[in-house]
Amino acid sequence: MADTGDLNAYVKARVADADGAVAIAATHYERALADAPANPVVAVRAYREALEAGDIALATRAAAVLDAAGVAPADVALLPLADAARRGDARAADAAIAKLATGPLGVLVPALTGWTVFVRGGDPAAALAGGSKDLIAGRFATEARGLLLIADGKTDQGIVTLTTELRMPADLRIAAAQLLFDKGKDDSARTLLEGSDPVFVALRAGAPAKPTLAFGVSRTLLRIAADLSGGTPSPLSIALIQAALTADPGYDRSRILLAEVLGKRGAVARALAVLDGVDANGPFAGAAAAERVTILTDAGRDPEALVIAATRADRPDADASALQRYADLLMNADRPAEAATYYRRAMESGKLGDNWTAWLQIGSALDRAGRWPEAREALEKAVARGPDQPLALNYLGFARVEHGEDLPGATALLARAAALDPANASIVDSLGWAYHLGGDTRRALPLLERASINEPANAEIGEHLGDAYWTLGRRYEARYAWRAAQVTAAGDDTARLATKIADGLPTGARR
Repeated sequence: MADTGDLNAYVKARVADADGAVAIAATHYERALADAPANPVVAVRAYREALEAGDIALATRAAAVLDAAGVAPADVALLPLADAARRGDARAADAAIAKLATGPLGVLVPALTGWTVFVRGGDPAAALAGGSKDLIAGRFATEARGLLLIADGKTDQGIVTLTTELRMPADLRIAAAQLLFDKGKDDSARTLLEGSDPVFVALRAGAPAKPTLAFGVSRTLLRIAADLSGGTPSPLSIALIQAALTADPGYDRSRILLAEVLGKRGAVARALAVLDGVDANGPFAGAAAAERVTILTDAGRDPEALVIAATRADRPDADASALQRYADLLMNADRPAEAATYYRRAMESGKLGDNWTAWLQIGSALDRAGRWPEAREALEKAVARGPDQPLALNYLGFARVEHGEDLPGATALLARAAALDPANASIVDSLGWAYHLGGDTRRALPLLERASINEPANAEIGEHLGDAYWTLGRRYEARYAWRAAQVTAAGDDTARLATKIADGLPTGARR
C-alpha cells in the first residue's frame, strides 16, 4: 500500500471486519481501495466485504481491480451476469457465463445458457444438453428444461419433467408455480404448492412471474445458493445470493436466504437490515419474521425474539410453525405453563396432527410447570400414539419415577425404551435410576456407569452414578462422580452436589 492513509483505512477495515461491523468495514475498505486502486490485497477484501454489506457498486469496482491483476475469484463474473439479466441483455449475459465455464460454477453454464437462448427466441435444447456430461450440471439443466418448457407454453411436458425426473425442493416448486400462474394454469400451480408451508399457502392465492432472463438467472443462482446454505456459510453463498437479488430485486426469497447466511456468519445487524427490505404484505412476510426470530435466538437475543414470536403466534391466522416456535421460546424463557397452551394450539391447528410428538411437548411443558396430573394425561396420550417411541416411553417412565408413582410400571416403560434405543445414554440412565430407587442398586450400577461413559458431561447422569456408588458403600468413587457432575451443573444442582460431596447421602437415603 502506498502511504499511511492507505494503511490507516485498511487497518480500520480489518478491525471492523473482525468485530462483525459489516457496513463499517465496507466503508473503510472503500476508502482503502480509493487510496490504492490497483492493490489486489485491498481489492479482494473490499470485494468480499462489499458483497456481505450489499454494496454492489464497491464490489464491482473491486472486481475490476482483481480482473486487471489476474487474480479474480471465479464468482466475480456473477455480478456482470446479474446486471445483464436485470437489463434483459442476453449477449452481455453470455459473455459473463463464458467466464464461469472454466471455474467451479461451470456446472451452471448449461442451465444459464438455456435461458439466454430462450429469451432470444431460440431452442434451448442444445444448450441444456451440455449438462449431460456432469451429474450436478445435468441436474440444474433438467430443472431449467422443465421451467423453460412451462415458459414456452408446454406446461404438461414441463410438469412431467420436473416431477418425474427430480425431487423438487421448495425453491424449484415456487419457480415452476409462478410460471404456471403466468400461463393461466392456476390449478397445476396450486398442486405444486400443496402443504402447510406458510409461503406455499400465501403463494397459492396467485403469484405469476414472467419467464424473463432476470427470472431465469435469479432462480438458477438461488437454487445452488440454497443447496450450499445447508452447510457452513461461505463467501460463495453470499456472492450467489447477492447476484440473484441484483438480477431480480423484487424476489424476497433471495433476501430471506441472504439474511440466513449472514446470520450464520455472525453479521446479525446486516442480516436484520436485509429482512427489513422484505415486503411486509408479500407472500414471504411470514418467512421473514420466522427468520428474524431464528437469527435473534441464535445470537442470544431471546427477549427480542420472544416479542416477535409472540406477535406472530397471537395473530388470528397464526400457522402451526409460528405457534410451535413461540412455545419453544417460552420453554427457553422458563415459562412452561404458557408454552403448554401454545403447544396445544399448534396441535389443534390441524397442521401438526394429533400425534405423539405433539402430546410429548404438551406433557413436558405441563410437567415443568408443576401440573403433574395434566402432564401425566398428556404423556399417556403420547405413549398411546407412539407405543414404540423411546422418547415418549422414557419421559413418562422417568416422570413417574420422579413423582414416586407406580415404580414397577414406570420401570417397565423405561425397560421398553432402553430395548428400543440401547445407545441412548439418557434412557439407559433413566432405567438405571429406576432400578436404584426400587432398591436394586447392584442391577442399576452397570447401566449408570455405561450412561456416564457415553455422556460424561451430563450432570444429572453423573449425580445418579454418585448416588448409586454411595449406596453401595463406594464413598471415594461417589465423591469423584459428584465432583465430575459439579463441573457442568448449574443453579441449585451445584449447591446440592456440594452438600453431597461434603456430607454424602443421609443414612438410608438413595438420592
